[in-house]
Amino acid sequence: MAEVTGKVDFKVGDDTYQTWYKIVGDLTSDTHPLIVLHGGPGVSHEYMTPLAEIHNKCNIPVIFYDQIGIGKSFFEGLADKPKEFWTIDLFVDELENLVAHLGVQNGFALLGHSWGGMLGAHYASHRHPVGLKHLVITGGAPSMALWEQSTRQLLKALPANMRETIERHEKEGTTDSPEYQQGMGIFYEKHVCKTPWPKVMETSFAAMMRHPTVYHTMIGPSEFTITGTLKSWSCLDQIHTITAPTLLTNGVMDEAQDVCVSPFFQRIPHVKWAQFSQRHMPFLEEENQARYLQVVADFLMYPQ
Repeated sequence: MAEVTGKVDFKVGDDTYQTWYKIVGDLTSDTHPLIVLHGGPGVSHEYMTPLAEIHNKCNIPVIFYDQIGIGKSFFEGLADKPKEFWTIDLFVDELENLVAHLGVQNGFALLGHSWGGMLGAHYASHRHPVGLKHLVITGGAPSMALWEQSTRQLLKALPANMRETIERHEKEGTTDSPEYQQGMGIFYEKHVCKTPWPKVMETSFAAMMRHPTVYHTMIGPSEFTITGTLKSWSCLDQIHTITAPTLLTNGVMDEAQDVCVSPFFQRIPHVKWAQFSQRHMPFLEEENQARYLQVVADFLMYPQ
């Protein structure tokens, strides 16, 4: 399968950054490409690469990219940026810039996972791109308040001693403690991805650990305690304006519980909801991977 990588200049004020991207397939084909929005914010694109199978299944070009400050789009001076720099509009502007640079603005699909789903929903409901043909939101939420409600619900279901350990370390700012990391590992095992993690997952999370500024500034210490610049983010009042056919997915044990997904289902006019049996990464876990990829492929091939 043909792959092309490159970088596009992204201007913010007087500064110019670069967005790294990879294209799997041929953008000159007659098929609208799929742009993949990774999660985090701050987790690089590698864990999403199983979605390249969409190209193999139906010859749809697939575009991956690392969002600003992340992975191959890291820049020097990242940690010195004020928190006001890290807004959702920054990432929407970057996405718009990439779409224009690649010349696909007249026809493309978006698939966003977790934070990427939030980014995709915000972009679709605020910018209303005329070329957006299909939108896939996997394990996302229309507001950070609902995300926090969902993860705190799951935290409460953990054994009391484990929950108290996690909450104590977050309150004391000692989230680098082995005890805290062990507790979070159990939460991730139950609700994010089973261990051992695939290599692509390890690569993405290692990138975040090397450069945690984006995640910590926009989210905070963890999924349960949102203190960052996204704390008050919501597009609940705008999602009814999304006109593109939309596919929603989550898992029964997903950290994005139904409380996150149901408002999308209730308010987006043309919408379908598919639920999987496992956790937050249906494209990585063998129990769900084949079905997930087939559901997404079928949706993208369905005429608008």
